[in-house]
Amino acid sequence: MSASADQTKVKIYRGACLCGRICYEYSGRFGTLTYCHCRLCRKAQGTAFATNVPIEVAKLKIISGEELLKAFESSPGKKRVFCSVCGSPMFSHRDDNPDVLRLRIGTLDTPIDFKPMMHFFAASKAEWYDIHDDLPQFDERPYSKKH
Repeated sequence: MSASADQTKVKIYRGACLCGRICYEYSGRFGTLTYCHCRLCRKAQGTAFATNVPIEVAKLKIISGEELLKAFESSPGKKRVFCSVCGSPMFSHRDDNPDVLRLRIGTLDTPIDFKPMMHFFAASKAEWYDIHDDLPQFDERPYSKKH
């Protein structure tokens, strides 16, 4: 394989829910990996924050278990999608940004070579959790919905 052919090879990332019935592959670029401390993410994850990364809908392929995906509209126009068997949060999407999902990075099985870059809604963080890194902290999401 030539060097140029190797550079154009697309990496496929694989992931699944906790019970393994929903499996997916992703073959696109990832957006900025972030921690979200908003109240809704804390409730949906059952912990101090969610760790999410924007992905392109068109490059996500559900390999198995698509019929097990269930959605809950947690706020107007925002749906959180989870496995109806084991409850694993998989991703969320907004009606006003149909080409992008926010993947719950904990469902990914393929190793990644990047780290979270910032904290969203830091002012809303759980009172029992302290942020111990030097990443930027924002009280809102600092970039547009297109990311």
